[in-house]
Amino acid sequence: MIEFIEALAAPHNHFMRLAFTAALAASVACGVMGSYVVSRRITYLAGGIAHCVLGGVGAAGYLRAVHGLSWLEPLHGALAAGLAAALLLGMVSLHAGEREDTLISALWVLGMSVGVLFIYATPGYSVDPMSYLFGNILMLSGRDVWLIVGLDALVLLVAAAFYRQLMAICFDPEFARIRGLHVNFYYLLLLCLTALTVVSLMSVVGIVLVIALLALPAASASRFSGTLWHMMVLSVLLCALFTTGGLALSYSTNLPSGATIVALAGAIYLLLVVGSQVRSRLAG
Repeated sequence: MIEFIEALAAPHNHFMRLAFTAALAASVACGVMGSYVVSRRITYLAGGIAHCVLGGVGAAGYLRAVHGLSWLEPLHGALAAGLAAALLLGMVSLHAGEREDTLISALWVLGMSVGVLFIYATPGYSVDPMSYLFGNILMLSGRDVWLIVGLDALVLLVAAAFYRQLMAICFDPEFARIRGLHVNFYYLLLLCLTALTVVSLMSVVGIVLVIALLALPAASASRFSGTLWHMMVLSVLLCALFTTGGLALSYSTNLPSGATIVALAGAIYLLLVVGSQVRSRLAG
């Protein structure tokens, strides 16, 4: 940890300060939206959105290289694909009925496949698939960090404006529908906000591991929270702990940062589960 703090303070380690800033910024949206995702039990949908994002990353890299769209960044493609996937998967979830899991799985793998095809059709492979699949927080630019901060601000603004409506569809959608709430609209809004969060987390832990970071801090926080609001606050703090702690641990051990962050989150969650079981047995 001391080595990590010294690296942050070093004048030449600008990339480390960018990574630290990105980790903290992404933790805010992750904690808030992760609480909604866990409460609504839609982690499988969030996973589908995350994997469809690769299609947008690959398409953006292809268009940039082949058609000379120099302004188009992979994160722009990820943002477009994430929102499109959120709406499509949301409509499938609302109207597919008993075949919902099959259709979502098909869209999940289709998004990944399209992304891989675009990446390998791009001359010179301008997009590194590994950096997006497993994250590469140490390679973020200042523009990437500002995009994450902007996504955080948008997610927090919308989530705060519609807090009661989103809470209603998470805990009792049928009662909310009876009260006249446009449940389908707010459900799709929730998925779109989840897509924005997935894009912000993509550079931190990668597409493959993003669902774990979205769910584990919120699941851990739920064990100590009586309300959704408290769960969100604690989830943000835990997510910040996991991202910065994992980043520091990966720097000290020279391990991949994304995998280290998720491994730390998973280990703490499992300790909480085991500790809860032990306490229950001792109390019984």
